[in-house]
Amino acid sequence: MPESAPLLVSLSSFGADEVRRHGQAGFARLALAAGADGVEVRGELLQGEDGELAAIAAAVPRALRVFSSPAPLWTDTGEMDAQALDQGLRQARALQATRLKMSIGHAAAASAQALRAMAAQVEASGVELVIENDQTPAAGTVPALQRFFAAAGEAGWSPGMTFDMGNWHWQGECPQQAARAFAAQVRYVHCKGVQRQAQRWVAVPLAQSAAPWRSVLRSLPANTPWAIEYPLAGDDLEAVTRREIDLLRGLQAGTA
Repeated sequence: MPESAPLLVSLSSFGADEVRRHGQAGFARLALAAGADGVEVRGELLQGEDGELAAIAAAVPRALRVFSSPAPLWTDTGEMDAQALDQGLRQARALQATRLKMSIGHAAAASAQALRAMAAQVEASGVELVIENDQTPAAGTVPALQRFFAAAGEAGWSPGMTFDMGNWHWQGECPQQAARAFAAQVRYVHCKGVQRQAQRWVAVPLAQSAAPWRSVLRSLPANTPWAIEYPLAGDDLEAVTRREIDLLRGLQAGTA
């Protein structure tokens, strides 16, 4: 992977309460000051909807931007949520983002007609949709996502994937096996360390991770943007962020 592969910071990494209190624009500027190439803006942390999205875009005008929508593409009853997709695409455009990240939700029974309609909706928007493996059984296991990508392919649609290397653990999946299974779909990577604490998994910085994160990252396609999505905290937050970005750039250089 060349050194120029983009590195982003998911703004949720700075802590939901702090980000809601101070707004995402300031943290976006901090991430870029620490050396990031871009930011992932979180829909669940917005306070002013389009007004805040415009402010973030103005705060980091030359940065790469990804918009993360918390809404799934299919509802709990298995119906395609065109309204959720439309809102995500609209918010991504307001941010002037290149990518929109969403999970599939309960898409097990997605019809070819629904998949073609979704593909057309995405294509007309000019925004790239990337499907994330979340932490749920319906949308965060290898079989569920393999079924979805296979059905989309049969419907003539080839969406990309956001590969969250940490989320697999919530469903007992092996991230290395998942990397092999989805290499062809991966367009964006969430870098996340994990630890098992009090009968649950928690996200941690990569250096504290119990998972083989280096080998997972090396297994994923070259030139794919990576984003930090684990806690960034400390008295000197810019220095902490810079250290983590430097760690990832070093790994990129070592696998180029």
